Amino acid sequence: MAKDIVETPLMKQYIEIKTKHPDAILLFRVGDFYETFSDDAVAASEILGITLTRRANGAAQYVELAGFPHHALDTYLPKLVRAGKRVAICEQLEDPKATKKLVKRGITELVTPGVSINDNILNHKENNFLAAVHFTKNVCGVAFLDISTGEFLTAEGTPDYIDKLLNNFAPKEVLFERSRKKQFEEAFGTRFFTFELEDWIFTEDAARDRLLKHFETKNLKGFGVHHLVNGVIASGAILHYLDLTHHLQIKHITALSRIEEDRYVRLDKFTVRSLELVGTMNEGGKSLLNIIDHTISPMGARMLKRWLIFPLKDIKQINDRLNVVEYFFKDPEVKEFLEQQLSLIGDLERIISKVAVGRVSPREVVQLKVALQAIAPIKEMCGASDNESLRMIGEQLNPCALIAERIEREVNNDPPAQINRGGAIRHGINAELDELRDISHMGKSYLLQVQQRESERTGIPSLKISFNNVFGYYIEVRNTHKDKIPEDWIRKQTLVNAERYITQELKDYEEKILGAEEKILSLETRLFNELVLSLADYIPAIQMNANQIARLDCLLSMAKTAQENKYIRPEVNETEVIEIRQGRHPVIEKQLPPGEAYVANDVKLDSDKNQIIIITGPNMAGKSALLRQTALIVLLAQVGSFVPAESAKIGYTDKIFTRVGASDNISLGESTFMVEMNEAADILNNISSRSLILFDELGRGTSTYDGISIAWAIVEYIHEHAKACAKTLFATHYHELNEMERSFKRIKNFNVSVKEVDNKVIFLRKLVPGGSEHSFGIHVAKMAGMPQSIVKRANDILKQLETDNRKNGIAKPTKEISSHREGMQLSFFQLDDPVLSQIRDEIKNVDINNLTPMDALNKLNEIKKIITGR
Repeated sequence: MAKDIVETPLMKQYIEIKTKHPDAILLFRVGDFYETFSDDAVAASEILGITLTRRANGAAQYVELAGFPHHALDTYLPKLVRAGKRVAICEQLEDPKATKKLVKRGITELVTPGVSINDNILNHKENNFLAAVHFTKNVCGVAFLDISTGEFLTAEGTPDYIDKLLNNFAPKEVLFERSRKKQFEEAFGTRFFTFELEDWIFTEDAARDRLLKHFETKNLKGFGVHHLVNGVIASGAILHYLDLTHHLQIKHITALSRIEEDRYVRLDKFTVRSLELVGTMNEGGKSLLNIIDHTISPMGARMLKRWLIFPLKDIKQINDRLNVVEYFFKDPEVKEFLEQQLSLIGDLERIISKVAVGRVSPREVVQLKVALQAIAPIKEMCGASDNESLRMIGEQLNPCALIAERIEREVNNDPPAQINRGGAIRHGINAELDELRDISHMGKSYLLQVQQRESERTGIPSLKISFNNVFGYYIEVRNTHKDKIPEDWIRKQTLVNAERYITQELKDYEEKILGAEEKILSLETRLFNELVLSLADYIPAIQMNANQIARLDCLLSMAKTAQENKYIRPEVNETEVIEIRQGRHPVIEKQLPPGEAYVANDVKLDSDKNQIIIITGPNMAGKSALLRQTALIVLLAQVGSFVPAESAKIGYTDKIFTRVGASDNISLGESTFMVEMNEAADILNNISSRSLILFDELGRGTSTYDGISIAWAIVEYIHEHAKACAKTLFATHYHELNEMERSFKRIKNFNVSVKEVDNKVIFLRKLVPGGSEHSFGIHVAKMAGMPQSIVKRANDILKQLETDNRKNGIAKPTKEISSHREGMQLSFFQLDDPVLSQIRDEIKNVDINNLTPMDALNKLNEIKKIITGR
């Protein structure tokens, strides 16, 4: 840690600026370097790997120092932001040459993880959302802004709903009221990068004033969000934050949209994670997005990700998408033409946002022109299509011909990356610029012409023109030719063997050529800025283009996926029946070894006969894959994509719930079982008649008896629910649940078949009617490499248990089952025998999750002693 900094004029200026942003690393521009001091320097040197030095700072004091060249900002800034740092950029606000006093400096931008337009920080396939959350007693408001694209969204609802949105949008930074920190962490945990704002910012008056000022409207009714008071407050807080971070040029934020919960299938965070829609739970795995993403443009990639976590419920909208996918699927020429045009477009959305904030480069402006030129034939093709959706896309595309032609006319096709490098503006646009360029480029030849002309005029063959810093350009003549000097030359310097002269022509030329480079850059910058200013008028039109191109890109991507993977068009309808023939898991089938075919399966779920399917079968047989593939096929269909099956009829779902696998939250002090029960409770409290529920191995986090009891009660609850016949797939290793088919008419037993040959298990992975009798757990243990002695001993104990511990079955309810499921008696074993009771207690108290093979062997030995009495 540095000692107190002595307040020299420069350090006094630094401290004053640093005090305004104590929580940010301050990059302090000093000449050609960005410097960091004190604690900032220590942090910067560690993150950036730059040298940390100490500079004397008064008697017996020092200050830590770390810096890098100003032109390396784009290299170092992303590293600081990715490390979770807020970075304040302090620039010199005046030319050091133009002042003899301390250079004026100030913050020009505060870059944070949630507020950035720097290409090196952004991922082109992901949005970079900043979020704000506002709490009231029962309802939360939330807003999301991606400043790099201009997307601005808001919603309000229960903390659970807001948690779902935060997980789906995955903001890089979340804002909330300073006094609500504890409440925020209780509701949403500590996984987000957060920043606390003053409470007064989260008030309705402050928020509405800021929003109305930005949108220049009298109210928010035109955006359809005026009634979302909490959402409006969160949205206003985001705009206040942009003020605080010096992001003032935000003309590209043209609307505030409501996230309409009713339009989309509800997918909670457990489902998005369990189905591995956009990320994987295992390193090296592939998500569904990885498989279906064949998008060409960055806008399309970002939109496809959004479509995947917000599937549609509206059948017309779903079929509109399916119609376009089918159109592309059947017409490869159109598909190929569009793919070719899309490859020319680039990130139109982020380029036009850079226009708004004044950060667009000449190369990006040329890319904008190329994109607009590529849109013209796309518009024409869509307009001529017999597909209604494509015609509508064509109508909304605008090639913006006037501005595209102006860019073509004014900007070179291969300009520099930055305007200050020169050479961006075409020849013939500005006469003064052309003249200055001629002077700059032809300077040497012009001087040679003057030298030759003056030599011929005076008859001095050795005459030469040179330059020095004292008096600029001059003519040098040897003393032997002194008598030939013209009267209009002015003597400036006498040497031993020669004299130097200047002329008015040389002085005029000197003035021109010395200022030419500076004037060229100044003129080019002015002309370029005028062009960018004109481009700003086209922001709404180009944003609409970006949106429509992204739609086309997503639909083309789905057509390509369908073609490559042999998907078919699903039928999405109003029924409550899901019927999939020969369905396949879209991810697993792509990861099989070459030549190995995926074993497809049929699944039928309805509200009359097949509401709940209980699937038994050994571990590794494919129960989990079957559950997931059913959900993924339904989800893909409602996204508007073709699906991996021979045929699929999907009565649309409004909610997809999963309780798949153990998801320990040990770090939060929650056991596997507690997490399991929390997730199950969330499902049961929110089911509807159109819900699709997937339970995989529910109850394995507790003892066998507890697990069977809870699983039975949950299945029964779903079956007997008064208002909702939620379609359910329930994979379990509790074969006792097969008994339920006898008592409940809409429960059906299926098993994933296996074949036992020579005491070995062959997994057939085929779903067949009926329950499974064995779990083959010991076979799996053998396959996993368990020591032979344990496998043999486990077989002996299994036979003993099967012989001695006969189950009596599930007792029928003693009275009509009420909504509270009273009267259910579960009795699996006759436990009158004290020996059996003791064995039960021994097994019940075993902590299976932490049991080593040696512990298991010792425990088996203890049980043996109980049985044999030795």
